[in-house]
Amino acid sequence: MKASRRNLFKLLGALSPMALLRPNQVAAEALPGLHTPKRVRTLNGWSLPYRLVNGVKEFHLVAEEIEHEFGPGGPGQSSRARLWGYNGSSPGPTIEVNEGDRVRILVTNRLPEHTSVHWHGILLPSGMDGVGGLSQPHIKPGETYAYEFTLKQHGTHLYHPHADEMVQMALGMMGFFIIHPASEPEPIDRDYAVLLHHFALHPGTSRPDPSIMQDFELWTMNSKVFPAIDPILAASGERVRIRVANLSMWNHPIHMHGPKFQVTGGDGGRWPRGQWRSEVTEIVGVGQTRDLEFVAVPGDWAFHCHMSHHTMNAMGHHVPNLLGVDQSGIASGIRELLPGYMAMGENGMAEHQDHTDSGHMQGPENTLPMMMGKGPYGNLEMGGMFTVVKVRDGLPKGSHQDPGWYQPPHGTVAKRISSDPQFGAPTRVKRDA
Repeated sequence: MKASRRNLFKLLGALSPMALLRPNQVAAEALPGLHTPKRVRTLNGWSLPYRLVNGVKEFHLVAEEIEHEFGPGGPGQSSRARLWGYNGSSPGPTIEVNEGDRVRILVTNRLPEHTSVHWHGILLPSGMDGVGGLSQPHIKPGETYAYEFTLKQHGTHLYHPHADEMVQMALGMMGFFIIHPASEPEPIDRDYAVLLHHFALHPGTSRPDPSIMQDFELWTMNSKVFPAIDPILAASGERVRIRVANLSMWNHPIHMHGPKFQVTGGDGGRWPRGQWRSEVTEIVGVGQTRDLEFVAVPGDWAFHCHMSHHTMNAMGHHVPNLLGVDQSGIASGIRELLPGYMAMGENGMAEHQDHTDSGHMQGPENTLPMMMGKGPYGNLEMGGMFTVVKVRDGLPKGSHQDPGWYQPPHGTVAKRISSDPQFGAPTRVKRDA
């Protein structure tokens, strides 16, 4: 096969949408003249190959409709949608380059409407900024435009449309643009990228609703929901960086259990060391990026947004609060109208996962359960923006094979010492009668 961009995208187009996440790197590397950066691991994603043309790194993005799975659910359940993305995936492939590089990015539009690409936070000439109608003509369906500029900075950046932005971003058009510095003062052993977004995929539908501003059904990391989000792996003692970007419509307090992390940079590049700060939770605002670095400590550590509803999947909006409400008198009557109805919510919602996992409770078509995920000790009762940082002694350098659940040393796991609710003599607040 002759090595050309046309042949490359014919090859990629022949693959199924779900195969375009990591296997396409192998296919692309098989073509002569293409180079695939591998310094950053985008969870559930991939980095875009480039061709070196007269000293210029040339990338090719294709804006197109794709079929995407947010994650598998319980028995017979999953959530798939028709999104708009780049090169067969949402988010689009990560572009990795170096400070000082000259880059040329070809953008082909296979959407049913015009588009453009804005290089979010990158220093470049005004005419390359990608705002349709302001800095350039819109890229019409079927057209290919070329952007070319020299990179004068480093840091974690983004790309996304600046044409019909509400619709195109709501349908998943976005990706990382990572510029590596000329020198790294403290070498990073493992480098990850996580892009926060949300989708209003209403029950029974197959396309996200771009008009929604608050009532979202799916809160995602790299367009996946837990437990479909890849874990973050590291060996004990390795220095790890997690690049977190937010192109949703909410701010997200990102929290990591276990070791404290240092916030070392963001949209403006890596900060001087005197500006680093130690945190366990960092708010990543809309349109922002943050670099979080830590030294890995053995264990399984939760990594998630700390807005509780953002670690859930599809929830019913505007549903009456049934907490503490005795439903025993009406449940049988409702079952006459809705066979299989199960009263829930009187004592909390933890039972929801048991019902959905067992298949007793079937949700609407193409909708994921609110809570999912199994851990070594039972249900995790999570969804949405949640994954696990898995750190192990002796994990081979560069290995991304899931090591399974952590086996803690003897005597280091919380254990039951009584099943009596009246156990002990705890101090309690005394209230006036």
